[in-house]
Amino acid sequence: MGTITVNVKDGVEKEFRRVASIAHGSEKGYLGKAITEAMQRWIDEKRQKEIAERELKLLEKGFSFGRKLYETRDELHER
Repeated sequence: MGTITVNVKDGVEKEFRRVASIAHGSEKGYLGKAITEAMQRWIDEKRQKEIAERELKLLEKGFSFGRKLYETRDELHER
């Protein structure tokens, strides 16, 4: 486990503690659970954004499917 010391605005801290206690109960460790969950969601969002940007660049670049092996649908299905 790691330890991080951060400073946040008082209003944000109060609201976070309130919502965290509702979500995780007020037993020992609820704040750590809520912060870990929030950090993981933030990481997942950023990772997903990176993936989307990378894939959009690939789409803009285009794909080569090679040459066409048939002229009509009938040729494809040998009818």
